Amino acid sequence: MYDDKTGIPTVVGQGPASSATTRQGLRPFSRSDAKKLVHDLLAPKPAVYWIDLLITIFIGYGCAALYATAPAFSPLQIVAFLVAGPALFRAGIFIHEIVHREEDSMAGFRIAWNLFVGTPLLMHSLLYRNHLDHHHPRKFGTPADGEYLPLGSAPVRETLLYLAQVPVLPPLTIFRFLVLVPLSFLHPRLRRWVLERWSSYIINPYYRRVVPSTEPQGAWMVWDLLGFLWVVVVIALLYVGWITWTTIGLLYCLVVYTIGLNWVRNLVAHRYINPGRRMTYEEQVEDSLTIAERSLLTLILFPVGLQFHTLHHAFPLMPYHSMAEAHRRLMEGLPEDSVYRSTVMPSYWTAIRELLRGEQLASKAGSNPMQAWRHPETASYAR
Repeated sequence: MYDDKTGIPTVVGQGPASSATTRQGLRPFSRSDAKKLVHDLLAPKPAVYWIDLLITIFIGYGCAALYATAPAFSPLQIVAFLVAGPALFRAGIFIHEIVHREEDSMAGFRIAWNLFVGTPLLMHSLLYRNHLDHHHPRKFGTPADGEYLPLGSAPVRETLLYLAQVPVLPPLTIFRFLVLVPLSFLHPRLRRWVLERWSSYIINPYYRRVVPSTEPQGAWMVWDLLGFLWVVVVIALLYVGWITWTTIGLLYCLVVYTIGLNWVRNLVAHRYINPGRRMTYEEQVEDSLTIAERSLLTLILFPVGLQFHTLHHAFPLMPYHSMAEAHRRLMEGLPEDSVYRSTVMPSYWTAIRELLRGEQLASKAGSNPMQAWRHPETASYAR
């Protein structure tokens, strides 16, 4: 699916003869031209990953501990809460890098992240392997993509429903590890059902994961069992009184805050206007967005290179620490009428306004392409 060295999709999905790029008179994104500009930036630097993660974990867990133990509503508790959320978000979002990095040099980092972040936060990296569907040339932007919803061409109520998922995710995750994981080992069919329906971190609640024959079942078992044991330990500590229900409530609020940052950020990862049909490579690039603004807001909402989302879809294997330089080179080296430039938004709020404009137009037109996601079997173009 990807070029071994560049990570560029080698298969292009079928789309309409006249794309949005053509209608706008923009030059399609040239992978070969872009590769010439950034080919030397594709190698990851493990030391950067390790240092960044260790510092982030220290800040995130340290502030979380201060938040949970400080006097209620004290300045210390409030500041610790505000800092802990973005730090934990940054630590957690390394999962995005991990699913794209299978180099031997990153194996130790992957294991360490799963032990110190993935397990305690109940989000081991195998739960995000569905992210590869988001880069599949025949699945991106369709109901088979767990990370795409046509929010930009649907009424605003669909965005509200999307955001309403955030507070229910923590209890559902605990239910998965505490109840479904041990039950899944009773029968192979039940195990497959859990892997297909309860083992993907997604924004599309109608997504059904396809488990390939090459799936690392042994690794799944190890990380699932570690998550189960972690939940059991927390319950035991609660039972003996070492932690209180107040602490559980505080941590729930912190987790919802942390997840919420990612979900609010994700609103501007794409234009989200595709109704569900397969898209050409150029259309996939054009649907992705880059946030040019450098501010405290972007520092919080777009850790680990997330603001360069167009670049990520053009080069899925580009390490996060090289993205700023790669984006600079593309902006300087690509033609003025390159479609890549049309994906750059001046700020987060500019992208949000564009999303809202699309939702308002959808409401006036009475259209809602979300039906294709709820009933994908009726959408022939999405199969």
